[in-house]
Amino acid sequence: MPASSRIDQIAERVERLLVRHEEIQRTNALLQDQVDALTRERDTLRSRLGAARTRLDALLDQLPADPTHDASSS
Repeated sequence: MPASSRIDQIAERVERLLVRHEEIQRTNALLQDQVDALTRERDTLRSRLGAARTRLDALLDQLPADPTHDASSS
C-alpha cells in the first residue's frame, strides 16, 4: 500500500473523529442545559414545598388541641 494512500486513510479517519468530537461536544452542551434547567426546577419545587409546609404548619397550629373536647361542648 502506498504511503500517500495510508496517509489519506489516516487523514479521513482523523476528520471523522473531529466531526464526531464536535457532535459529542454539542450534545454534551445540550445535556448540560437540560441538567441546569432541571436543577433550577428542582430548587423551585423545593422552595415551594418548604413554603407549603410552613403554611400547613401554621394551619395545624390553629386547630384546637383537643377536638373531642370542642365537639362535646357545642
